[in-house]
Amino acid sequence: MAILLSEAFKVGGEWSLAGYADFISKPLNRTVFFRTLKLGALVVLVSAVVGYAAAFCIVNLEPAKRGRMFGLIILPLMISPVARTYAWIVILGRTGIVNNTLVGLGISDTPIRFLFTETAVFLGLLQLFMPLMIIALISSMENMPKDAIAAARVLGANWFQVFTRVILPLTREGLVLGGTLVFTGALTAYITPAILGGSKVLMLETLLYQRVNVSNDYVSAGIIATILIVMSFGANVVLRRLAKA
Repeated sequence: MAILLSEAFKVGGEWSLAGYADFISKPLNRTVFFRTLKLGALVVLVSAVVGYAAAFCIVNLEPAKRGRMFGLIILPLMISPVARTYAWIVILGRTGIVNNTLVGLGISDTPIRFLFTETAVFLGLLQLFMPLMIIALISSMENMPKDAIAAARVLGANWFQVFTRVILPLTREGLVLGGTLVFTGALTAYITPAILGGSKVLMLETLLYQRVNVSNDYVSAGIIATILIVMSFGANVVLRRLAKA
């Protein structure tokens, strides 16, 4: 990794940042960078919204039911990401479940192209990493004082105030951990963008693969790898500051 990253700072055998300036100056690279950042942020946001609702319901179940639900959340993590990603082709393909339903109901005359779009990549990444967010939030909510929510309700807080002033502050460490894991996973996942996005929806990780295996451009590969690492650490810093705020 050190050798790969160091290649990004060498231009003509000399240490320089010219490689980064050249990389950023290309419109394709900027488009791929912002697309990766946007999809990663959306996956974290939706995972957090769904994760809080799911975690709140699960921690309030009876112990036996809670264990079964927790097992169902962990179950997808035991299945290969390749299989989980290919399953979306069965759902979103031209002859998949979604298109067959739309055509059968008369909503659309012809199949709609869902594959090789940002929506397909987003759904694949969301399904792939959402369990990590839910697990982190369940762990945080289980450590909350049992009477905190009831006390807030007795004091006149509505459910929005309970969430923003009680639940969110007491579970912020779980949110930071889950958000970091989900964002980093969405940034660095290769299989899902490659299968569901293909060459039409490039992300930094698929672009990195192309630069190494197609172009044999290790300088650009080192730059992309450095950007991915910085984005991963940056996400953790941003989430921690937001949590403190």
